[in-house]
Amino acid sequence: MTDTPIEVAAHPSLADIHPADWDDCACPEATDGRPYDPFTTYRFLKALEDSGSVGGASGWQPRYLTVRQNGQMIAAAPLYAKGHSQGEYIFDHNWAHAYENAGGRYYPKLQIAVPFTPATGRRFLTRPGYEVIGMSALIQGAIQIAADNEISSVHATFCTEAEAIAGAEMGLLARIGQQFHWVNDGYKDFDAFLATLSSRKRKNIRKERAQAQSFGGDIITLTGDDIQPEHWDAFWQFYQDTGNRKWGTPYLTRNFFDCAQETLRDDMMMVLAVRDGRAVAGALNFIGRETLYGRYWGCIEHHPCLHFELCYYQAIEFAITHGLSRVEAGAQGEHKLARGYLPVTTHSLHWFGDPGFRDAVARYLDAERDAIDHEIEVLTSYGPFRKTNREEQQ
Repeated sequence: MTDTPIEVAAHPSLADIHPADWDDCACPEATDGRPYDPFTTYRFLKALEDSGSVGGASGWQPRYLTVRQNGQMIAAAPLYAKGHSQGEYIFDHNWAHAYENAGGRYYPKLQIAVPFTPATGRRFLTRPGYEVIGMSALIQGAIQIAADNEISSVHATFCTEAEAIAGAEMGLLARIGQQFHWVNDGYKDFDAFLATLSSRKRKNIRKERAQAQSFGGDIITLTGDDIQPEHWDAFWQFYQDTGNRKWGTPYLTRNFFDCAQETLRDDMMMVLAVRDGRAVAGALNFIGRETLYGRYWGCIEHHPCLHFELCYYQAIEFAITHGLSRVEAGAQGEHKLARGYLPVTTHSLHWFGDPGFRDAVARYLDAERDAIDHEIEVLTSYGPFRKTNREEQQ
């Protein structure tokens, strides 16, 4: 296989790539069910592109990588040229400042990532049987593009642990981060989950759920065709509110949600708080084969604990009901710990053209890794589970 020439190409639009070719690499498992995650599927990335959420003045310029052998596409990667570090959730602002203070030009950089999506998944998308040769060709292709265009760096964010290990063996710098995930230990219902918590945490969650339910309306869960255009109209208001407060401006355009209605509604679960016929708050999740991914939340009215109910507890209920193994609740948030979401490690890979800067970042990552490992250990010890139960799990 390796004696046959490999062709690596970059594409400014997914329209240049056949959907089946892309998905054969991104989600081959979807031939008999859901993809492991929907974020690298053709339909999700195309919705970002078609809606103008990437491209244009967004600072995310598509340069999708493909690898072909004997005319067959064997690997692909969602590659973007970035003019800033926004919408990534693995922060390198300090690296940019240090490099530019030393007289370098950090931007543009190359990012192998799903825009605005801090969810772990494969970033080096390979057809089954081509994992090693495909990932190697994608990394070499991205580095060659960077070198040819005098681009400072290449980053692959929220990759899998296996990819991080393989990338490090190929000479890239591996970085770890931290998120909070809920794990389904075969619970038959929400009460079974609560039974594993300490008495104080269990009582607190029941109190929070009761407070949330008393907001004066109903909480509804919608998936697939039950999600209608009017629901997106309401959710756009929620998303704008959160985006304006957190990022200064929302990352996704309004048109993204119209595209989602057309091609992604079967991949999503929307939770709405409805009072007097009007949605006042909502949370949007994406459904994977084994994982529910919490993505967006917002409201136009503030009610005690409604955020916890819609984002965390309803997600747990859905995961239990549908036999999903975990809930990934997005970036940051130590407040998730008390609600059953424990700290886990996330991974990224980094390449720098400047050897001196690479060595400086490598030293930084060594110290950061030790600090994060220690923090995860400490946070886990303060988790909400009964001590005896946690010891059994360990």
